Amino acid sequence: MLEPYAFEDGKLIPREEGEGVLVYIAPTEDEKRELSERWAIDPYDLASALDPDELGRVEIGGNRATIIVKQPRNYDSADQLLFTVASVGLFLDRDHLVVVTTEPLELFADKMVRKVSGPADALLKILYASIAHFLGHLKVINMISEALEKRINTSMGNKYLLDMFTLEKSLVYFVNGIGSNQMVLEKMRASAAKVGLDAEQCEILDDIIIENQQCAKQADIYSNILTGLMDARGSVVNNNLSTLMKKLTVISVVFLPMNVLASIGGMSEFSGWTHEVPPWVSYPIFLVGLCGVGYLTYYVIHKWDVGKKDLQLPRGRRKGPRSS
Repeated sequence: MLEPYAFEDGKLIPREEGEGVLVYIAPTEDEKRELSERWAIDPYDLASALDPDELGRVEIGGNRATIIVKQPRNYDSADQLLFTVASVGLFLDRDHLVVVTTEPLELFADKMVRKVSGPADALLKILYASIAHFLGHLKVINMISEALEKRINTSMGNKYLLDMFTLEKSLVYFVNGIGSNQMVLEKMRASAAKVGLDAEQCEILDDIIIENQQCAKQADIYSNILTGLMDARGSVVNNNLSTLMKKLTVISVVFLPMNVLASIGGMSEFSGWTHEVPPWVSYPIFLVGLCGVGYLTYYVIHKWDVGKKDLQLPRGRRKGPRSS
């Protein structure tokens, strides 16, 4: 699908026809042929722009700069918390910019580069928008991570823990993508004259490099936090399960002697033992005795548990200074 844009009053305006900026989204075979024949784009470079695993790179030859950068893919609920990146091919000539991507992306969402009067300005706007897109996804990942942490604290299954692993995998994609873009930006800055950037555009590119470095640091921090605390979160899930099993064990121990006595009470021996006592008196007394045995069992277990915890506390008093 082709989306042409034109330059008008320092802005980038969508047009039905134009040659200022040409955005090809998931190009068909006919569009690929047009890209190769009309715009003289090498088939290898075209395939690199559509390959999500392609690393970022910059190639300058003649009047064209071929730039491959990474951008976050638009998240879909079918991805199940997996955030991935896509490749974007930028083919910069002196009078036009050809953009090739696999899916609709927010290429011109950036508000920092307001004046767009040529292909180079449009290129910088796309690079700035890529960083903003990464930062937006990082905020979403952080929010999801915090929500999962709260659920893991009370969870006894692996569902939320697996979701955390998926987020950790997403951050690996983001760290690699942002780092790849950093290499592209630094090479563009070193070859600014060959790319066709003037002094003002070089200043904007310097700002883009700084923003990308900050974005890379933030992604690295999030990734380290998720990786470093993953074992702790797994221990929390195991501890929750152990606590539940402990409670079930206590319940079983409390009711075990009651079950034994109730079994005896259901036999004919109890009626023989209490034949001189009316049933409406003997059985309520027996029921009260069962409750007493249950409470006594619980009391003994509770006292033993509290005493065990007290043994783990540091004992003794802290000595103060002696008085002379």
